[in-house]
Amino acid sequence: QLQASGGGLVQPGGSLRLSCAASGFSMGYFAFGWFRQAPGKEREGVSYISRVGGSKLYADSVKDRFTISRDNAKNSVYLQMNNLKPEDTAVYYCAAKGPLYGSRLYENPRDYDYWGQGTLVTVSS
Repeated sequence: QLQASGGGLVQPGGSLRLSCAASGFSMGYFAFGWFRQAPGKEREGVSYISRVGGSKLYADSVKDRFTISRDNAKNSVYLQMNNLKPEDTAVYYCAAKGPLYGSRLYENPRDYDYWGQGTLVTVSS
């Protein structure tokens, strides 16, 4: 089970940190991704992190503003979001794929096995 949290209302240029807590499995064997879906739009990938955390990937729209990280000891994955823009407004979902032993990244949402319930991020003045 995945539980996403940390969303809220923030002004443009502000920051938020999303958390995704995993329960019921050891996240050390899982790769993770953050996805988002804005009203009236399709779900899109935001960022991905490999099982051991050595590989990370970001969508062009969030590169240099968002940072994905993981803490296996806390069974959690994070998405630090800085310099937020109104177009970042969306429901953000974390997803996990595994168990696996490789270190690749997974960009296709259909690859993921578990999904969190989503947390709403609203960027508005």
